[in-house]
Amino acid sequence: MLYFVARRLVSALSVVLVTLIVTFALFFVAPTDPAASICGDRNCTTERYNEIKENLHLDRPKVQQFAEYTVGIFAGRTFETSGVKQECNAPCLGFSFKNDRPVTDMLKDRLPVTVSLVAGYAVMVLTIGVFVGSMAAKRRGTLGDRALMSSTLILSSVPYYIVALMISLYLTILYPILPRGGYTPLTDNPGAWFAGLLTPWLVLGIYNCTQYARYSRGSMVETLSEDYIRTARAKGLSDRVVTYKHALRSGMIPVITIFGLDIAGSLAGAIFTERIFDLPGLGNLVLESLNNYDLPVIMGTVLVASIILVAMNFLVDVAYSLIDPRVRLS
Repeated sequence: MLYFVARRLVSALSVVLVTLIVTFALFFVAPTDPAASICGDRNCTTERYNEIKENLHLDRPKVQQFAEYTVGIFAGRTFETSGVKQECNAPCLGFSFKNDRPVTDMLKDRLPVTVSLVAGYAVMVLTIGVFVGSMAAKRRGTLGDRALMSSTLILSSVPYYIVALMISLYLTILYPILPRGGYTPLTDNPGAWFAGLLTPWLVLGIYNCTQYARYSRGSMVETLSEDYIRTARAKGLSDRVVTYKHALRSGMIPVITIFGLDIAGSLAGAIFTERIFDLPGLGNLVLESLNNYDLPVIMGTVLVASIILVAMNFLVDVAYSLIDPRVRLS
């Protein structure tokens, strides 16, 4: 087991290193000029342009820039703006000269919003999706099974942003049945935190549970036809024990795959939800940075998103090995 985890960990670290190199190349080696964008078209003197390049360290060789960026992640860096030196403590992901702040501090401010959004969504989507899929599998071929699966197909055929916009418009503004979206730190007011995220949780959970329901149903139908399930029933075990103790464990393997990657993707890019429900998370930060052409912030966000994705892949591999020992042998 330890060898299996060590192998996966080395693989994950290798992917993070490659992602760091590619991300740096995309934003700093590509034919773009961040200094010119920051300086602007109007009132941009040669002195100001050269000052920005020096502050951004863009006047140095690319290899040196990459080395400084990588070292800064572990040891921190020092930047200078208008003659004032500013410390960027480790892990330093660059400095936003548009906002005059270290990128890491900006991400720390926004990350709790996105984590809160995704955490509630994860609980809802997994609970509802697996429950619906299990119910449909137990009633395979019945009217209830067809009704459940048809409803999931109909809902998933509508683009998500349309569903979110309609619910936000009709159920929170025109007819305030649900609370409007907003974010209050959990430590300040738990009730306001829950109320502000309830509608986004419901929209994300109900919409995305459809794929979990279909995956759960397909996997459960296959598992319920296995020989060991028939043996368990022949031994006199109740249908509840057979379904939820024996079949559900094996049937969860494909669900864990999409769950891990889905959570990582949601955590890294909940742009539509945060924009529609006015949540100051990472998604809104990415849009603001794109509009301002704030390359250090964009690069830091991409790097954090890739690390989250790799970490979730690693956790999925470990969860596989715990659920199914055959994965460790392979």
